[in-house]
Amino acid sequence: MKKYSAEIGIIGGTGIYNAELLTYAESIKIFTPYGDTSDLITLGKYNDRSIAFIPRHGKAHTIPPHKVNSRANIWALHSLGVSRIIAPSAVGSLQNNYKPGDIVLPNQFIDFTKKREYTFYDEGQVYHVSFADPFCNELRSLFLKVSKNNGYGVH
Repeated sequence: MKKYSAEIGIIGGTGIYNAELLTYAESIKIFTPYGDTSDLITLGKYNDRSIAFIPRHGKAHTIPPHKVNSRANIWALHSLGVSRIIAPSAVGSLQNNYKPGDIVLPNQFIDFTKKREYTFYDEGQVYHVSFADPFCNELRSLFLKVSKNNGYGVH
């Protein structure tokens, strides 16, 4: 049996449904204790980095936000050895100074999607998971630098 692995996970949002930039791409199914992932996981290479790609809403964009099985998606990426996840989203804004195409790098968020499981720790030992810093400061800083260097408006 072939052993699959990836260094970076990408969970594609609206507008990012496939992994066409990956070379040596291969789609696989990973079985998780939390049910099915949003779609098959595409493994491949980008600039010599091993990537695992999952379309958040499925390749046909048929899974609404409140029905995305995030636990299965995250568990599957973790099982591949992924240590960093990039999860872009296309959203609107109430800020007039944010223009279409600008990049917003949040440092906090409020999740208004209800009716879904929020934790991996439903049974057994009790775990208290901090939500003080939900985003990786290292990746956030890298995205900020690269976005500015490429001329994007960044907030």
